[in-house]
Amino acid sequence: MPTEVILPKVDMDMASGRIARWFADEGATVAKGDVLFEIETDKAAMEIDAPASGVLVRAPGTEDADIPVGEVVAWIYGEGETPRFDASPAAPAPVAATIEPPAPSQPAGTEVPAGAPAPGRTVAATPLARRLARARGIDLTRVTGTGPRGRVQARDVEAAQGAPSVATAAAPAGATWLRREGEGPPLVLIHGFGAETASWRPFLQAFRRAMPIVSIDLPGHGAAVEVAASRFDDLVAHAEAQLQALGIGVAHLAGHSLGGAVAAAVAAGVAVEARSLFLIAPAGLGPEINAGFTEGFAAATDEAGLRIWMRELVQDPESLSDAFVRAAARARADGRQARAQSGLARALFAGGTQRFSVRGALGRQTIPVKVVAGTADRIIPARHAQGLPGQIALHLFEGLGHMPQLESRAAVAALLDQLV
Repeated sequence: MPTEVILPKVDMDMASGRIARWFADEGATVAKGDVLFEIETDKAAMEIDAPASGVLVRAPGTEDADIPVGEVVAWIYGEGETPRFDASPAAPAPVAATIEPPAPSQPAGTEVPAGAPAPGRTVAATPLARRLARARGIDLTRVTGTGPRGRVQARDVEAAQGAPSVATAAAPAGATWLRREGEGPPLVLIHGFGAETASWRPFLQAFRRAMPIVSIDLPGHGAAVEVAASRFDDLVAHAEAQLQALGIGVAHLAGHSLGGAVAAAVAAGVAVEARSLFLIAPAGLGPEINAGFTEGFAAATDEAGLRIWMRELVQDPESLSDAFVRAAARARADGRQARAQSGLARALFAGGTQRFSVRGALGRQTIPVKVVAGTADRIIPARHAQGLPGQIALHLFEGLGHMPQLESRAAVAALLDQLV
């Protein structure tokens, strides 16, 4: 039986999509992993690879049409199978009579949009590379791809234009450069619920890799306290917007708790090409969460109240320095974060239930992924991290709580150093 090629779901709200471009002709022989087509939704564009090797037969009615998720858009006939070009694998049809002729060549003098392949040549490129090329007026046919099978990556487009290093770009509101020295893709840090950029600084004392590091504040937190959000998708869209504003197309992503879930969702999208994913006590892998903590911490505005709730985060209260607690209290003293985070807690964790999941998106990752958790976590049960696909490394720290990056900085930093 031929292998069915279906229209996949590429974002959480997607019900249908449109095939923007085929990269393989009807009747062409394709190899597993070759780019077959590009789909577009209201939020994303993504290239879809061939799930098998063989001869491609497209389904009718896939041109210029909204196609439901899960609909068969093509079949791939393997060795020993006879392709049927009537678009129905079960019905016989003469092969030669139904093969569509190749598309007519581009008329002379017709303008080719920047970022699109020139006539007669198909350029394999990531969606982000295409968008960057279009935005910067770069002809993709003149860019040398360094990805698998020569696919053009975002970094190739940036190199073709001689774009400045991301480390020299100014940070937009809601993002802070914590380290500018070093080369290569930056490390992007996303904090957990109730935290902010400053919460990473103790951990970074142990992580000394010379690489650019930028921290993103979630809506309702830190420098983004005035940014409204009422859904998990709002947090993901905000993080993606910060990365785009910084001109970051390739990055290592790391996140703690709620920030871990956001990092996993960003890695599953197309706004950035993720090289690796490092998740510390991530949310979004199971239903339960300590509602007493999320509600109580969100409402706290003075040092005494905050200190009590912060003790729930760790097993050893001594790991929370007075300076760390006082800094957190000062940032919340005006009540703005308390108001914003109380609303966010009601939206995301109503009834002590995490109202979002990234388990499916995480399971589809092909990049290196490490998950770190403490077995004595009182905020999110460590058992949520169990049962992930085997290619994802799980590191459980016996007896530690929800912030192993604070209680065992050197060990967690060493794991991150191995990944990036």
